[in-house]
Amino acid sequence: MSGLSDGVPVLRMESVRKTFGGSVVLRDIGLEVAPHTVTALIGASGSGKSTLLRCAALLEDVDDGEIRLDGEEITDPRADQDAVRRRIGVVFQAYNLFPHMTVLENITLAPRRVHRVPRSRAEEQARELLERLGLGGRAGEYPDRLSGGQQQRVAIARALAVRPRLLLLDEVTAALDPELVGEVLNVVRGLKSDGMTMVLATHEMGFAREVADQVCFLDGGVVLERGTPEQVLGDPRQERTRRFLRRVVEAGRL
Repeated sequence: MSGLSDGVPVLRMESVRKTFGGSVVLRDIGLEVAPHTVTALIGASGSGKSTLLRCAALLEDVDDGEIRLDGEEITDPRADQDAVRRRIGVVFQAYNLFPHMTVLENITLAPRRVHRVPRSRAEEQARELLERLGLGGRAGEYPDRLSGGQQQRVAIARALAVRPRLLLLDEVTAALDPELVGEVLNVVRGLKSDGMTMVLATHEMGFAREVADQVCFLDGGVVLERGTPEQVLGDPRQERTRRFLRRVVEAGRL
């Protein structure tokens, strides 16, 4: 696996600032994500994790700073944002599947309509993804016939179907019943083994310790602490990080 200093980062955020209604949500965010690595964003609700991911995916405009994907400044007004979005996969805690489409139709929609992949090839790739994610027999089902964990795996398959350079995962287990969390986390483990570059916001601290190459603790829209999982989760330098992790331990999540 590439080290964090090897080559050009897949994602680089420099002095990124975002406000909503006069409230600063992200303050001078700096972040580097190397190829084939996993970055976990942790922090309390409202700390800016989801906004950071939405800005990285160009779903929100930044007020200041720049974001680069493979060295290309994607926040430049001259950048082709539609082309950039085709290189980034995003999975939210709400599955956002189209209820009137089958699983296969949900997964093949973007490859066919956006990437102009022929239907037969798009369906072949979708079926391969479904097999890999343990959903081989579900291609013809509608989302409301699936469990929450199955729907989230379909959402991940849909994001992977466009063969993204970068995968962003926003609290993908937050809406799941506890017994369904494991099956989604197993998918993420498999993606890490495959070398997928990922940034994930999570409240699953044990999972962050297991899969992440770097952990970033956000507080008040600032990356207050960053480092290896062992350092940030095991021996944090900042008192605010220590207080947050104490509450996590008390809740039985680490």
